[in-house]
Amino acid sequence: MGYLSVFDMLKIGIGPSSSHTFGPWTAARKWIHELIFSGIPFNEIKVELYGSLALTGKGHCTDKAILFGLMDLDPEEVDVDLLEAYFNNVREHKMIFPDSLRIRFDLSSDIHFFKTTVLPFHSNGMKFNAFLNEALVAEDIFYSIGGGFIVKEGENETTIADNKELPYPCLNPKDLLTSALKHQMSISDLVLENEKMLRPEIEIKVKLMKLWKVMKEAAYVGCHQEGVLSGGLEVKRRAAALNKQLLRVHEYSNADEWIEAMKVGRDFKKVITRISCLALAINEVNASMGRIVTAPTNGSAGVVPAVLFYYICFSGQEVKNDDICRFLLTAGEIGKYFKTGATISAAAGGCQAEIGVSSSMAAAALTERLGGSPAQVLMAAEIAAEHHLGLTCDPVGGLVQIPCIERNSMGAIKAITASMMALAGNPDHAKVSLENVISTMKQTAENMNEKFKETSLGGLAVNVSVNIPEC
Repeated sequence: MGYLSVFDMLKIGIGPSSSHTFGPWTAARKWIHELIFSGIPFNEIKVELYGSLALTGKGHCTDKAILFGLMDLDPEEVDVDLLEAYFNNVREHKMIFPDSLRIRFDLSSDIHFFKTTVLPFHSNGMKFNAFLNEALVAEDIFYSIGGGFIVKEGENETTIADNKELPYPCLNPKDLLTSALKHQMSISDLVLENEKMLRPEIEIKVKLMKLWKVMKEAAYVGCHQEGVLSGGLEVKRRAAALNKQLLRVHEYSNADEWIEAMKVGRDFKKVITRISCLALAINEVNASMGRIVTAPTNGSAGVVPAVLFYYICFSGQEVKNDDICRFLLTAGEIGKYFKTGATISAAAGGCQAEIGVSSSMAAAALTERLGGSPAQVLMAAEIAAEHHLGLTCDPVGGLVQIPCIERNSMGAIKAITASMMALAGNPDHAKVSLENVISTMKQTAENMNEKFKETSLGGLAVNVSVNIPEC
């Protein structure tokens, strides 16, 4: 794989899972496009899910995601309030209509879950089959490898940046630090120059602010939506009640006024509670199949924005749009080294690959914006990731709710703590590097028992008694 763009690491998608929802959605959409473009006639589709996708597919809404992809719905633009109606319409009529084609698809019998079979390349495997009058006419295998990234069997993972000559190519954190020191640049400066080889600067800034808009809206919705999350666990939404407690004397009518209201008062207890509330809010939205930003995954989508809110509301600095853009540039850059050097897939490496990576990304971004040197930025990233090593993925009932939602709050607080430690520390005295942690995460992932890799076969998932949920 060539250069990973910030927009590969930070993508707008639909919850609850980047690897089990967003990835299969993307794969189904890509497959149906290719099938229609090929001109092969077909009138029926069947889908097979394997390994982790099969084990927690219902809880992660994989069946719904597959359907929405086959319907060619764009996860970045679709009205999320209509998704349930689309799903119920296909379930009732047993037909889907991509590009006006009338195709048979029975949700009760045309998605098959092979829970004990894992395809060779990755535990998140899926096979799409097309039929014409019951005769198989096309089949393809895709893998959802974390963070919304997909790979088609027989193809290499590629990005829009492949074969681009970049001004500051960096394959690892050591390269990044060396280049930043040599050219006397901040990490966000360096990343911005590389991104400018892919698209104009104005477009980069617009896309980054769009990411922030989605993060902000997800937090606002989550902080004002009460009730119980769907899925069978009867998990009560907590962010709205916390938000009400924290801002009971303040009035506001939109998200921007709400952010200004949050800035009033910086009592330590309230700040910690507020950051936890924001992380909870975003992941409650994610868990209810809402729109969020993968950072680097859906399951960890609350960490980076919660820390960004901390920077905006509680750092004591005047934060402008350019600062928000640079925060996201730095976060995305750190995330890509875990993607290429270890994994960002819980099905491959447990929750260390999600919350651990997101906490590292957030810590690095905050440190730079608070005036940290490039070495301190990498030190913060290392500290945050180090103290998530070995964290397992054990979703109760196969849902991205317990312990996933609370883990985002913990990851955000750890990121802020890591940043403070790095800003007060001397990187020259550090004994552990970010490369050390990434290598350790990779080794830990390889040696972790499969029960703790997003299968719901171990940990809390087997020690908390629940009914089998339906998303």
